[in-house]
Amino acid sequence: MEPSAERARADEPEPEPEQEPEPDDAALLPGPQPSCWLCSARWGLAVVLHITLFMVYALRVNLSMAIVAMTNATHPTLRLSQAPVYDWSAETQGIILSSFFYGYIFTQMLGGYWAGTLGGKVVLGCGLFLTSALTLFVPLAAKLGVVYLIGLQVLLGLAEGVIFPAQYTLWAKWAPPMERSRLMNIADAGCTFGTFLAYLAAGFICQCLGWPYIFYIFGGIGCIWSMFWFLLVYEDPARHPCISARERDYIVSSLASQGCSHGWSLPLKAMAKSLPLWAIAVACFCTDWLFYTLLTSMPTYMNNVLHFNIQENGLLSALPYVGNGLGHILSGLLADLLLSRHVLSTAAVRKLFSAVGMLLPGAFLVAVSYIGCNYTAAVAFLTLSLTVNSTTGAGLNINHIDIAPRYAGFLLGITNTFGIIPMFGSPQDLVAGWRNVFFLSAGIDLFGLLFYVAFGNGTIQDWAKEDVANQ
Repeated sequence: MEPSAERARADEPEPEPEQEPEPDDAALLPGPQPSCWLCSARWGLAVVLHITLFMVYALRVNLSMAIVAMTNATHPTLRLSQAPVYDWSAETQGIILSSFFYGYIFTQMLGGYWAGTLGGKVVLGCGLFLTSALTLFVPLAAKLGVVYLIGLQVLLGLAEGVIFPAQYTLWAKWAPPMERSRLMNIADAGCTFGTFLAYLAAGFICQCLGWPYIFYIFGGIGCIWSMFWFLLVYEDPARHPCISARERDYIVSSLASQGCSHGWSLPLKAMAKSLPLWAIAVACFCTDWLFYTLLTSMPTYMNNVLHFNIQENGLLSALPYVGNGLGHILSGLLADLLLSRHVLSTAAVRKLFSAVGMLLPGAFLVAVSYIGCNYTAAVAFLTLSLTVNSTTGAGLNINHIDIAPRYAGFLLGITNTFGIIPMFGSPQDLVAGWRNVFFLSAGIDLFGLLFYVAFGNGTIQDWAKEDVANQ
């Protein structure tokens, strides 16, 4: 090399060291390439969880469908069967149906804690089996008396309460950051489709066989599926016997920074002081208040004010459920697309999808109070509200794993507890002041969104890091 060339090279400035990526986007950097998703174990888990959550919600809503035949002596089921009929008042029916949530709210945090220590597969599988087995005893409990049926409903809530926190514990070990939204939302869509198809199937079973068979059939299928759950699901990629080495390395390397599951102790003080966690909890409470108002008040409003019973029209009743399920899947795909192409950071994506899923349903709800006696528009707004509300699945719902993957199940238990509270406080049977009810729900929802946008975060919190947690 000539001296002039050496001097020129010596005069060149030293290259600056590469900047380390921001924590929020570190998980999005190129790494081991994913295997084909069509034959991957992680997508297989999404399908299995979709079917599982389908069964869970089918088991949850069967009493809501059957109680019509259980208390109506003129129901068509009596012409084809000897199913008993009970003289329960509307108030008694309400107590029976709501008693499920008294058990359900109690095991949310316990389920997340058990899943983090014992494993999500075991906890979820046991919850599914117990829920299915207990469902088989609903006709017997009803025959014994209202007190027995209420007690059984509480037990069903206790058993089912562990399922969703355990699911998040599993996803924290299986879902790469760039695929979290689509994988988890495909699984969650099973809830909506399960509700929709269970209503259709329950009505057919009730008329052809009698209402007790609703519980026998769904409970029996659930027990069988729980056996498949234990055979098909593995706690993490390292334990899966059929996963490819490429896929295992891809998942493990993409989740390397988050650490393993938590032990028997939890950083409760740090959690209590965490604004990002409070942001999710407050937003869950507020959006669920609006959601339960839509589910409970809108049908009553349409019946009392618009004189239109949406439950009598199968197609219109199905639209909100179908729209919500499809919205879950599409929003998950879109969220991951934005993340994988580095269009927005993790925090920005979560806040964007939360804003869409909280602002628009609130606006649609307020609009209903100004449409007059137009039930077509009311049904359209109800369908749009529940469809768009599904985008929160790619927003604040998944944010638990973003900020604390090691404690995702327990955190979901905390925020789900907040989210269930509106079931006991949101309007249930109103005859006046509809506009005030709708404005109140929209206002609460807006407050939750603003709080979440202000304090939400997309990075793993210091208290959730393994080296800090083990000190």
